[in-house]
Amino acid sequence: MWNALRQHHATTSDRPIADMLDADRARDFSVQTGDLLLDYSKTNIDAEARALLIDLLDRRGVAARREAMFSGAKINETEGRAVLHTALRNLDGGPVMVDGEDVIPQVRATLDRMAEFAEAVRSGAFKGQGGPIKDVVNIGIGGSDLGPAMAARALAPYHDGPRTHFVSNVDPADIATVLRGCDPATTLVIVASKTFTTIETMTNARTAKAWMGEAVADPAAQFVALSTDLEKTGAFGIHPDRVFGFEDWVGGRYSMWGPIGLSLMIAIGPDAFRAFLRGGQDMDRHFRAAEWHENMPALLALVGIWHNQVCGHATRAVLPYDQRLGRLPAYLQQLEMESNGKRVSMDGADLTCESGPIVWGEPGTNGQHAFYQLIHQGTRIVPCEFMIAAQGHEPDLHHQHQLLIANCLAQSEALMKGRSLDEARAIMAKKGLSGDELERQARHRVFPGNRPSVTLAYPQLTPHVLGQIVALYEHRVFVEGAVLGINSYDQWGVELGKELASSLQPVVEGRADATQKDGSTAALVGYLRTHGA
Repeated sequence: MWNALRQHHATTSDRPIADMLDADRARDFSVQTGDLLLDYSKTNIDAEARALLIDLLDRRGVAARREAMFSGAKINETEGRAVLHTALRNLDGGPVMVDGEDVIPQVRATLDRMAEFAEAVRSGAFKGQGGPIKDVVNIGIGGSDLGPAMAARALAPYHDGPRTHFVSNVDPADIATVLRGCDPATTLVIVASKTFTTIETMTNARTAKAWMGEAVADPAAQFVALSTDLEKTGAFGIHPDRVFGFEDWVGGRYSMWGPIGLSLMIAIGPDAFRAFLRGGQDMDRHFRAAEWHENMPALLALVGIWHNQVCGHATRAVLPYDQRLGRLPAYLQQLEMESNGKRVSMDGADLTCESGPIVWGEPGTNGQHAFYQLIHQGTRIVPCEFMIAAQGHEPDLHHQHQLLIANCLAQSEALMKGRSLDEARAIMAKKGLSGDELERQARHRVFPGNRPSVTLAYPQLTPHVLGQIVALYEHRVFVEGAVLGINSYDQWGVELGKELASSLQPVVEGRADATQKDGSTAALVGYLRTHGA
């Protein structure tokens, strides 16, 4: 299955991408849905490679698996669950059945409850014990934090509600820093934990409750739970009216479309939140209806497969030239690496190819003065994914946004074209150098070029566009996982460290000895206990 792709890559890997860019390539190797444009012409994928990649989708039955996901089949086979985050943004579609029951009425009822509560907070109808709510603190971790934290920052121009803050790390510095800037009498705390047992989240929740209890008579009255366990939320003191649950067919890293997005809804309002959902819904419809050669999530996934599994490039840089998307690389890091960072296929057999890539990145132009040195001149090839808006939210600074656009486009062009040794020699000669010194200095100024990138362009970062982008990457992960034959929707890799942390806590606290631990761990515990006293 992979041999034809790898053989094609072997025969074309030295071909300059720049030589392929004739007048038609940018049109033929790009795809648009709505106003969102994906340009993958600055890769070494040609028509034959694309045909082989699309054949991969057909051989792996991706279309059938896609319909199984949307229809509520339990494609998360290791946990026996459906995968239906798409149902949370199904604003206009028909029924979605799980175990013979249409889940859409409950999804919409929960969305309506969220909207009613959000409006009550925003209008001041729901008050703290010191007056209208001025600050909202969302306590979660992983998908209960990264999604809403990323989206809240991305949609800052649409904030017209209370200030929104996010706490995730069990490091006390995180919650202490956030609470220091809030008034407990006018702060709402949202505790986001499906089981209401996540150790980091519940530790921070108890800290926040104690902090609030020093200033108000009933701290639990200013708490909201995003959880399915009414018994545990009730024991914490949270009234059922302020508990918003979601089903086990919504994975944590896919959950901000529902109750996990409550903090975002309070910040931007229910109408803007629905626009965000509608952007995701539009991408869902495109993904289900478009032919593979015009299907944006499928093509983005195939580009990733070409670079990782075929070309052997182990990392992928996400480079938004949009400061408000500063948390998107971290969000996508979890989405992709927790989903597709597996070592066995669905049947438990070892994978015969590499699994998901290492995903990382930072906003441009900051990265240009940090890690772009390695991207341009390092010995490893790092495929890059640029993102750029045609306009920002600061019309009086449009000339500065144009500089941002120029930088984004220049970087992808520079990665592709590079600079030859002859060109570098000419530059050094103009500077008056000659002989061995000219040669030495010129070699430092050579850029290998022929380094691939894609660019995702959009008119402006609106709630609808953000919804499109997030859903695009969700479906990209699905397609890559389906091609690899893995389960993208479990995450057993996070369990072992959590189990060991629970057993180590009494050792660290001095309630148990470290004799059963390995020598390194025991020595580190001893050092930290000595210096922590």
